[in-house]
Amino acid sequence: MLKPDTLALTIVLALLTALGPLSTDMYLPSLPAIAAGLDATTGQTQLTLSAFLLGFAAGQFFYGPISDRIGRRPVLLFGFGLFTIASLICALSPNIETLIGARFLQALGASGPIVLGRAIVRDFYEGPRAGRELSRMGTIMGVVPAAAPILGGVIERFTGWRVTFGVMILFGVALAATIHFRMPESIRRKSDVPISFTTILRGFQVLLGHAGYRTYVGLSMLTYGGLFAFISGSSFVLQKIYHLDELSFAFSFTFVVAGFMTGTTLAQRFVGRYGLDGTIRIGVTCLALGGITMLSLVLAGVPSSLSISAPMAIYGVGVGLTMPQSMASALMPFPDRAGAASSLLGICQMTFAAIVGILLGRNLDASAIPLPATIATTGVLALVLFLTTGRARGDQPLG
Repeated sequence: MLKPDTLALTIVLALLTALGPLSTDMYLPSLPAIAAGLDATTGQTQLTLSAFLLGFAAGQFFYGPISDRIGRRPVLLFGFGLFTIASLICALSPNIETLIGARFLQALGASGPIVLGRAIVRDFYEGPRAGRELSRMGTIMGVVPAAAPILGGVIERFTGWRVTFGVMILFGVALAATIHFRMPESIRRKSDVPISFTTILRGFQVLLGHAGYRTYVGLSMLTYGGLFAFISGSSFVLQKIYHLDELSFAFSFTFVVAGFMTGTTLAQRFVGRYGLDGTIRIGVTCLALGGITMLSLVLAGVPSSLSISAPMAIYGVGVGLTMPQSMASALMPFPDRAGAASSLLGICQMTFAAIVGILLGRNLDASAIPLPATIATTGVLALVLFLTTGRARGDQPLG
């Protein structure tokens, strides 16, 4: 059985949280081909991404509170089952409307493992140790978004986008088998609160009454909003405006992944030296710097795709430093509601990202500027939020 403080458990938890990136990044190189093959517009094709995030947000409403009540393992297995069935529908979709709907269902399934991966970390670990574990998971998880677009580009080049969803099915089945045979139940004390829509909302109300929780959730929302803007918009900008082919785009995507993995690696060192908030401070600075640099280069008319990819690596470092520590800090005050706290964090994060994706998708056909403008805005707002909420976070001056 998988045990705490082992690399095996960290890898499995990392793969749980990688289900979302796998479900989005692998088919990014195929978005133009999907639009052409299903006779869809750019905006309609973008909805397959936004629908995924909306489904992700909806699913997280229930997974955390239900797992607090009945345990993590059965809820995990249900999520993987739904994810696998929906992936099959995606692979067989005859039109864009079916694909959008199937992506929503796929996200309902994928949201469970990701929510519960964070909750299991809180079940097993506390304080900076939880932040380090989430950073370790992020470093391992970074392999998936690095490899997924490349694999998706190869699949698109030689077989077509439908096979991409077949690979997702295999991934889901393999993880479900691992959970069934190897994952112990992690929850220490199950909640005795009856599950209903009203009680879930009341629990969320208690969480939102905590100023620190609101602040860290806001930081996670802004950080991921900028990252999702790149995820959803980069394929159209880099392939249509900068004229990269599928494989070149896939390799350019590794800039942000390399930045993210660098950030999570640095975070494992920084969190012991500077604490959770000190690490976040460095992270939000990188977010703002990366976004502003990208916008400046695009406005200056730099013709190379590196004007997008290179600054995004800086933003990626910020994501790796900010996201794991913000999540750990948000969950820390609620050991008995880790599932619900993780759910609400994910709902807010994914809903915000979906709105960003929808708004961005309406403005991508003619110019590259909306992409860096969005990323710069989220990065600067994250920095401002951090600098103005010291009291809410209980922030202490660094050394």
